[in-house]
Amino acid sequence: MFIRTENIQTFVRLYPIVSTIVITHVICWVFFSVQTTFTNFVLEKLIGTNTYIRMGEYWRLFTPLFLHLHFGHMIINSVSLILFGPALEKMLGTYKFIIVYIWSGIFANIATLFLLPPLYSHLGASSAIFGLFGVYSYLIVIHKNIIDRQHTQIILTSLCIGVIMTVTNPNINTIAHTFGFLGGATIAPFIASRPNPYTI
Repeated sequence: MFIRTENIQTFVRLYPIVSTIVITHVICWVFFSVQTTFTNFVLEKLIGTNTYIRMGEYWRLFTPLFLHLHFGHMIINSVSLILFGPALEKMLGTYKFIIVYIWSGIFANIATLFLLPPLYSHLGASSAIFGLFGVYSYLIVIHKNIIDRQHTQIILTSLCIGVIMTVTNPNINTIAHTFGFLGGATIAPFIASRPNPYTI
């Protein structure tokens, strides 16, 4: 379920949404890593800054999901998505997977807006990825036949590692990670009530 053996072409064909998101991560990182007056201006318009969101720039609740602070940040989130996204994309289907991913990220960014200071800025896909773990947690509890014991242990271990990294790193948006997970868990009963068995 979480071991990838496909070549790139097969992976893209089987998991188009995960592939599109990861490609978007890479393109955005490459574009904004070239620091010019123009790219810095565009980046400033896309980062989730609470003050500007309160002023009506609501796209900033969405755009941070595809932006990253540095190369390592982008790689960690992209690899996490490559590992844990495909099975869920297959089990939920394309459109439901999109809904879960975007909803979890936006839900987390709304929480960030209300619970963190006005000048707080944020970016990264971590909140949406935590949302995927929220759905997995729902499936583990409610649909025990969908995910076997071995993969359940992998999910819970990975989630625990994510939680530990969240609470021990002062630069991580703890609110976003927490509410990203809650966003996925709360929408799961509506979006994942009849998951498809994972098959390639």
